[in-house]
Amino acid sequence: MNNMRAIITHPLVALSFALCALAFVPDMTFAAPNCNLQRNLRNADLSGCYLQIADLSGADLRGADLSRAQLWHADLSGANLTGANLTIANLEAANLSGANLTGAKLIGTYLFRANLTDAILYGATMFRANLTDAILYGANLEGAGLEGANLSYANLEGANFTNTDLTDAVRRPGINRADMDGARGLDTTMGGLDWGNPSPPKGCC
Repeated sequence: MNNMRAIITHPLVALSFALCALAFVPDMTFAAPNCNLQRNLRNADLSGCYLQIADLSGADLRGADLSRAQLWHADLSGANLTGANLTIANLEAANLSGANLTGAKLIGTYLFRANLTDAILYGATMFRANLTDAILYGANLEGAGLEGANLSYANLEGANFTNTDLTDAVRRPGINRADMDGARGLDTTMGGLDWGNPSPPKGCC
């Protein structure tokens, strides 16, 4: 009988200590299955982490490595991602409204249906990024490199394309050149090209 009580009691005590410890960890956000996030994640290595549906709104992610991270449906609104590495990350339907992505690397990044309203993408590297159906309303893309990027059906109203490189980019059918005023490489963009249903990066859901 005593052995049975010990078997039951010891795990409960350990769990109690664990819960008490967590109570003293400030500003902690949990993301399935194995990445714990604090508000200050400057230069953090989160490469390959599963952070889907995570709340990272307003987080300091300057210089963070989020390459190949799974961030679909994550809330990154107002986050500071200056100089962050989001290469081949999955940001499907993520909320990046008002986020600062100045100088960020979004090479091959999957941004299908992502919300980038009023986002700052000044000087960002977005080679072959997939922005199909993305919302770029009022976004600042000045000096960004979108060579080979897919902008099919994206909302580009009010976006700033000053000195943006759109060489070989795919633009949504019927888009006016005026919507990309100031951009470079417009003569090489492929309007109306249908890429079919975009596929997310490997490792996604």
